[in-house]
Amino acid sequence: MRVILASASPARLEVLRRAGIDAEVIVSGVDEDAVNVAEPAELALTLARMKATAVAGTLPSAAWPAAAGPLMIIGCDSLLEIDGEAQGKPRDAAEASARWRAMRGRSGVLHTGHRVVVCEDGDERAAESVASTVVHFAHLDDAEIDAYVATGEPLWVAGAFTVDGLGGPFVTGIEGDYHNVVGLSLPLLRTLLLELGIAWPTLWSESLR
Repeated sequence: MRVILASASPARLEVLRRAGIDAEVIVSGVDEDAVNVAEPAELALTLARMKATAVAGTLPSAAWPAAAGPLMIIGCDSLLEIDGEAQGKPRDAAEASARWRAMRGRSGVLHTGHRVVVCEDGDERAAESVASTVVHFAHLDDAEIDAYVATGEPLWVAGAFTVDGLGGPFVTGIEGDYHNVVGLSLPLLRTLLLELGIAWPTLWSESLR
């Protein structure tokens, strides 16, 4: 099966590849700032849906003829919820610093929307859901925040932090799926695939089967 990740996130691609799935990337080009949905989890799901739909729309039906086998598109989007408000990627270093000063020593909820579209024999079917994980942050001092923001990493990720990169030491714990905090929940993705009649081991690269 051809698997396409509708996301520019290298962390999501790495999660899939470490799980044995040889995915390729097609960036959706969705304007995330133009979407106005107040509830954070619903916003994450809406953006994931838009990404998967946009990529599916760029592929002609000839891309998944019966002879070529099924095609799968995975759309994901992550947001950190703090005090009921969605926190995506910060606009600049000043915003990233302000966020860290507001969330240090506190907890937030990382929501990742997932939309899976399977195209097979000219037909299309889909499943979607949201995975949510509680993230506990360390009480960083101002110098640590300034140093972290200066690396540039917080500017490229939802919530202005990573758990699998330079921000790892600043996350004191999580409640839920670790991979969801990275950007893609493997357990949820497996569940969505089962809804679509696809067994997880069938996606493993041929070298693992």
